[in-house]
Amino acid sequence: MSEYTVKLKFSREIAEGTMAFHFEKPAGLSFKAGQFGNLTLLNPAETDAEGNTRAFSFASAPYEDDLIFAARMRDTAFKRVLKTMQPGTELMLDGPYGSFTLHNKASVPAVFLTGGIGVTPVRSIVLQALHDQVPHRILVFYANRRPEDAAFLDDLSAAHAANPSYTFVGTMAEMEKSSREWHGETGFIKKAMLLKFLDDLTLPIFYLDGPAPMVKAMRDMLSAAGVDEDNIRTEEFSGY
Repeated sequence: MSEYTVKLKFSREIAEGTMAFHFEKPAGLSFKAGQFGNLTLLNPAETDAEGNTRAFSFASAPYEDDLIFAARMRDTAFKRVLKTMQPGTELMLDGPYGSFTLHNKASVPAVFLTGGIGVTPVRSIVLQALHDQVPHRILVFYANRRPEDAAFLDDLSAAHAANPSYTFVGTMAEMEKSSREWHGETGFIKKAMLLKFLDDLTLPIFYLDGPAPMVKAMRDMLSAAGVDEDNIRTEEFSGY
């Protein structure tokens, strides 16, 4: 793999407690939608035992001009430095890595079961697939507590209207704590919810990513429903 210097253009809040960081795309960088890289702070103002490097999925699609990474803003030295970075700040990017990418066989549907910050590679994959007009049927099930917590919700739901082969299903588990309207699904992703949109759960390739407990719960649900292990791909996101 290769190392690149990336320069921050701007940062923005994309959900409560979640920020997106837009960087200039360095010359020569090529990655596949769904891959990740390691970002390293250069001479940060503070550090701690967790170090100055973190792995981030590319939230941007390869066709987009900016490199976009997103993070839940925990109270760590790395996140404090990241949150207060000024435009022009340079970081080191090592990558790309990973094989959490869209399969090639277009006749096999792709179903993404994701939650929280696990949505970052899903955004990259879905936007690139729609941009390339791939023939795959793509379904995204995206679980959060409230709409306020759902990063990139508008990006993923807006793409739905103009693409008949793409289905977006957002679901919220704690709408009683929300101040927004929500007309989508509620509760956790369950077999019954999948069957509202899929006739046969044994046909698609499933992509599971999000917090480790969610990934395990989704894998257990699919296995109990008769989905072959070879049709389940996973990417776990830790709390950093």
